[in-house]
This record gives sequence, structure tokens and C-alpha cells, in this order.
Amino acid sequence: MEKRIVKKGDKLHQEGFNCAESVLMLVTGEWKAESPLIPRIATGFGGGMGRQGYVCGALSGGVLAISYKYGRDKAMDKAARDKTYVLVRELFKQFREEFGSISCRDLIDCDLTTSEGLAKLEKIHPEKCARYIAQTAEIVLKLA
Repeated sequence: MEKRIVKKGDKLHQEGFNCAESVLMLVTGEWKAESPLIPRIATGFGGGMGRQGYVCGALSGGVLAISYKYGRDKAMDKAARDKTYVLVRELFKQFREEFGSISCRDLIDCDLTTSEGLAKLEKIHPEKCARYIAQTAEIVLKLA
């Protein structure tokens, strides 16, 4: 992984942004993209969708970044939709190959709806989630 990307992702995360917000901000920052929706639009995706442990927040942030760049503005723009879908599938494929799962709960082995799970997350978060953030950002930047 590129050290610069790892450092930027770590910095965002240490500032208190969740994994989805961190990836979205990191990738769109690399693209010099600005929107008042960044990082707001990613907030609910943290912790596998509101700390439910579903799809990893970093991966969700990557989907949002791809959609930001390639998504469509008009329903009839099937080419933009199809390109976005192809890139999202490839992101999921590479993430799953790298980490073995796309599930937040599987990746961090915590139930974030409990105080015990949140306490455990504090201990493992810098190590594990930093990798998910940096790797997802790198995959998106290479794909896009």
C-alpha cells in the first residue's frame, strides 16, 4: 500500500471520521473533488451500516466514491449506470480477495451494538480498520 494513502486515511480516521467517511474523503480529496455532501453522505454507512456489522464501511465509502465520479444524473444514462456497476463489482471482488469477507462484523469480529463490542473496537480499530480504509481507497483510485 502506498504510504501516503495510509497516512491520510489514518489521519482522517484518528480525527474521528468513520471508515466510510474516511474512504470517501480520501478518494475524492485525491481527485480534488468538492461537495457539501462529503463526508455527510457517508456517515450512516459506518460500522457496517449504522454499527450493524453489515457491509464494511470502508467498502461502502468506496462505492460512494465510484458513484460520485461515474454515477448518473439522468435515469436514461444506462452507460453511466453500467460502468458504475462494473467498477463496484470489481471493488467488491478485490476487497473480498484481499480480506476474505465484506462484512464488518466478520472483519473486526465485534458486535458494535454492544458496549463490549465498542470497547473491543477501540483496541483493534487502528490496526484493522486502517488497512481496510487504505486498501479500499487504493483499489478505487486504481479502478477510477
